[in-house]
Amino acid sequence: MALHFADSVAKRNKNPHRKPKALQLLEYWFVWLIFNIAGLLSDSAARRLGSWLGTVLYYIAGNRRRIALDNLQHALGKEKTDGELEQIARESFKSFVHTSIEIIRFRRFLRDPEKILETASDRASIEQLLQRVRHIHDETNGCIFVTPHLGNWEVLPHASAYIGVPMVVVARPLDNPYLERLVYQDRTATGQLLIPKRNAMFMLQKTLHRGKSIGLLADQATKKAISVNFFGRKATTTPVPAILATSYKRPIVVVACCRDASGKGFLGYMADPIWPGIYQSEKAEIYRLTTEMNKAMETIIRKQPAQYLWIHDRWKTYGNRRELSIRDE
Repeated sequence: MALHFADSVAKRNKNPHRKPKALQLLEYWFVWLIFNIAGLLSDSAARRLGSWLGTVLYYIAGNRRRIALDNLQHALGKEKTDGELEQIARESFKSFVHTSIEIIRFRRFLRDPEKILETASDRASIEQLLQRVRHIHDETNGCIFVTPHLGNWEVLPHASAYIGVPMVVVARPLDNPYLERLVYQDRTATGQLLIPKRNAMFMLQKTLHRGKSIGLLADQATKKAISVNFFGRKATTTPVPAILATSYKRPIVVVACCRDASGKGFLGYMADPIWPGIYQSEKAEIYRLTTEMNKAMETIIRKQPAQYLWIHDRWKTYGNRRELSIRDE
């Protein structure tokens, strides 16, 4: 089986649009100030601010609002009224802002993963979920954890570190190295290893070979993709989890962390592991696994639709895009 990516290592290392150092430092200090101000807010004040900013964003970000409503109409239009879809869209904007504020406020908080459990609505169920994660990690000698942009996806790697399963997480490098250190330093402090998104396949393969687990956000539109169903429509979806699963005989496990009804705590979700099977066509198996992965994400999203990132143009098309070349050998 061969997978052809268009990017090269040389292209990855070049950055002709790099910002001047003075501008990078200005960005750094501005974000540092925002981080520290947000950290001073009480929980209730942060929730009120998130709701207000989310509502404002819903009304001023017209293009994103249209994308969200269109996505919802196609995904849930047969199950919900127009009024219900509009309400979910508004709550989705709020959820996005809430998540952003939480990521800022929880930077130091998440260095002590024990505190994650203190926020749980049902601590026993969260601990049970984490033990399931640990069990599948140990049983498979490392697996492929996948999460959609649902609830607060940043909590999951910290929670896994708490149970002794430090993950290798794929992240998009920031253009500003000072800002990158500020944003990612607390994630690496809990034992996570971050690798750049571009040309990450080699490191992911190495990770599984060493018996470690991987964490991936796998629900965004991308050119380097195959087309499989997601909420009843073809969506460009990364085949990387499926390729790794077939190559290393490891399961894909869809997980998610959502806020509870009060907005004060978290709930955890974990789908049944998706195992690669015996196949004659590896290409067909990659499509099957990717389709099953999307189904598992869809099932969890339906439990908390207002916390999904509907504002992302998940089903967008790319001009002159060709299906990613995956061939059996």
